[in-house]
Amino acid sequence: MMSMINNLRAAVRSNRRRPEATGPTAGLGAESPSSVVDCAVYQDGQRHGESCSPREAARRVREAKQKDHRESREHPGSFSWIGLHEPTEEEFEGIAQRFALHPLAVEDAVHAHQRPKVERYDDVLFAVFKTIRYVEHDRLTPTSEVVDTGELMVFAGPDFVITVRHGEHGSLRGLRRHLESDADGTGLLAKGPAAVLHAIADQVVDDYLLVADRLQTDVDDIEFDVFSPLGGPGADAGRVYQLKREVLEFKRAVAPLLRPMQQLSEPVSARLIDPEVQKYFRDVADHLARVTEQVHGFDELLNSLLQANLAQVSVAQNEDMRKITAWAAIFAVPTMITGIYGMNFENMPELHYKYGYFVVLGAVTAICIGMYRGFRRNGWL
Repeated sequence: MMSMINNLRAAVRSNRRRPEATGPTAGLGAESPSSVVDCAVYQDGQRHGESCSPREAARRVREAKQKDHRESREHPGSFSWIGLHEPTEEEFEGIAQRFALHPLAVEDAVHAHQRPKVERYDDVLFAVFKTIRYVEHDRLTPTSEVVDTGELMVFAGPDFVITVRHGEHGSLRGLRRHLESDADGTGLLAKGPAAVLHAIADQVVDDYLLVADRLQTDVDDIEFDVFSPLGGPGADAGRVYQLKREVLEFKRAVAPLLRPMQQLSEPVSARLIDPEVQKYFRDVADHLARVTEQVHGFDELLNSLLQANLAQVSVAQNEDMRKITAWAAIFAVPTMITGIYGMNFENMPELHYKYGYFVVLGAVTAICIGMYRGFRRNGWL
């Protein structure tokens, strides 16, 4: 079934009219898969030439390595960065073979729906990130979508970076341009593929921080509404539950990534990552820990709000039951007395007394008034 779907997607892409290439993808050439967003070679931290096909990028890097025998982890020299968006198996197969990617990692990258993780295959790091986008809404409803998730896979080898994006957000084009311009003066691209992996992780985690801040507003609004006297008991249960579902989706994207980010900043990863770049991974791990704590706090607070909302419903139901019970007790008095006098016996008190009806009616009224005042005093009415 999956193969049929992929074949259909490939057919659609092949029949789709492609506009004339401009900008960063202008030089990709006809041999590049349609899923390639950008492909370039970087040498000593600078983009070398225009965009090219993955085959041409591999050739340029190979030639550069033959010329530069000083290349090492501390001096990566040349590497290629290939960016793809939702490639099919057929489109990714050639790239996977050219860069000797592990089949398990290739399968994860193509089919997506993976848990956030960082895995090592020999000298290649394979990272899976969940991208998060906050969905704007005027007011949270029981069916509102609050966060939208996508996926971003990164292969970081000795002389290449391959990024595979799934979803309509989480584009890396702006990040690539930022690194190429070296706007912050760090020269991270000169550190090689590990620096690109760090920059991607940093951007993903920064997006987490932005989404967490927006979620904080939603959680505060829900908390105010739950305890507001204007809203009826139980009116916000659906909204609380929907927000909790969205927070859980956010939590599944953030929590599994914390330990891998911490491991990338530890000395055990020094053989694959430059020690200078490891310092930056430590900063990413700190930010991710902050987001993780914030999301856990949201989850616990929403649990409390849901329980408080259900408790309000229970209290309201108990109050209704007490009122019903009190009125039933009051009406039971005249029902009982009139039932007794309706038995039609010959010898009954006050049955033939001239004012008997008024005496009984007054007694019923007095008893009912007394019971009503007693229930009001005890808070039942």
